[in-house]
Amino acid sequence: MVPDLPTGAGQPRRDAAARAALAEIARRVRPVGAAHERVVEVPGSLGARLPQRGVRRGSVVAVTGAPGAGATSVALTLAGAVTARGEWAAALDLGGTLGALAAAEAGVALERFVVVRPPGGARALADRWATVVAALLDGVGLVIAELPRSLRTADARRLAARARERAAILVPLAPTDAWPAEAALRLHAPGGPWPLVDGLLTERTVPVVVDGHGAGAITGARAGAITGAGAPGGRGTGHARAG
Repeated sequence: MVPDLPTGAGQPRRDAAARAALAEIARRVRPVGAAHERVVEVPGSLGARLPQRGVRRGSVVAVTGAPGAGATSVALTLAGAVTARGEWAAALDLGGTLGALAAAEAGVALERFVVVRPPGGARALADRWATVVAALLDGVGLVIAELPRSLRTADARRLAARARERAAILVPLAPTDAWPAEAALRLHAPGGPWPLVDGLLTERTVPVVVDGHGAGAITGARAGAITGAGAPGGRGTGHARAG
């Protein structure tokens, strides 16, 4: 399910039209299921390294990693944990590179996963990025938000507050630690070599560095991992399974 933001004469409409379209998306995919649970359990070895083996509703979990390092797979693993509970997740895909196969192999239930791709990509969205993310937070349990090149701290803080208010999980995704506001958890995929068997790429273990704060959370950083399969390349080409 990949809705586009509305356009007119080949250009994105003004904020009011975009908000109306996103509000309709939010209405149709409002989360159901175990929303009363305060922590969404994440399976596998990644979950074992997280506080309470999962991520807390209403929190920000910043995910970073260079293209091909596995950051997208980490974010999709979190989305899979949410959709496994009968809830909806969404992704704001500025680059248009998020693959359905990668999402499915990360455990995401595609029938409960919305991908928003603005026509024209990040440039077309411009300063309406925060508006789009806020609208998605109103309607789904988890939002993967690919960060624009620049993000005001004030906008980041407002989105963190919106996530708390809606008991949704916000997952900012970027190559570097570009999220300017506080995050309950920061997950970094440093990357690693892809093993070859008879000249073919095989599964690899994606290392994940986990850093968090707060009562009952992580003191300092821990190492976790997910198992991925696929080819190294642009974002969305790696596939992950918690393991």
